[in-house]
Amino acid sequence: MKVIGITGPTGAGKTTALRAVESLGGVVFDCDEIYGQLLSSGGDMLRKIGERFPGTVAEGRLDRRALANRVFSDPEALSRLDAVTHPYVLREVRERLGAARAPLAAIDAIALFESGISGLCDDTVFVTAPRELRVARVMLRDGIDRSRAEARVNAQKPDGYFEGRCAHRLVNNFPDSREFFRYCQEFFRRYL
Repeated sequence: MKVIGITGPTGAGKTTALRAVESLGGVVFDCDEIYGQLLSSGGDMLRKIGERFPGTVAEGRLDRRALANRVFSDPEALSRLDAVTHPYVLREVRERLGAARAPLAAIDAIALFESGISGLCDDTVFVTAPRELRVARVMLRDGIDRSRAEARVNAQKPDGYFEGRCAHRLVNNFPDSREFFRYCQEFFRRYL
């Protein structure tokens, strides 16, 4: 199985790239989704978040807004959160890859390199889009206002960070997601 790490800033179109992999018979692992599943399981990771960020976990549930308000405006706090969550997500991705039976796997991880997940990959792809498009997509996707969407976009690494680490770059400046989907299909077809 060929394993491709897909990364890039929020709102760039990584989900569309993952759908293209699935359409070709591949299996995908969305680290945000895995993170959410780990949070809802109420396990050790959630307990550690609550210890590190008092007031963000109550009755076994994460107050996402309280945590977001703490970490998206403070890079040091975001690093502390990553130090807690990355090992759990990495372990879960490794287990799921071991159980997967497909010719191609794609892992969507904003923190592909920081988390160590890139070590599981045969190749890496950076998906990007113009900043204003990313902000608009985050607002629509998450139902938040512009200032909160901009805070999320600003909290992430600049394009140069990803360009210096990834083997490939896909630019999503297409006016329609279907066009970007077809572009991604053609790109990933070569791995099959």
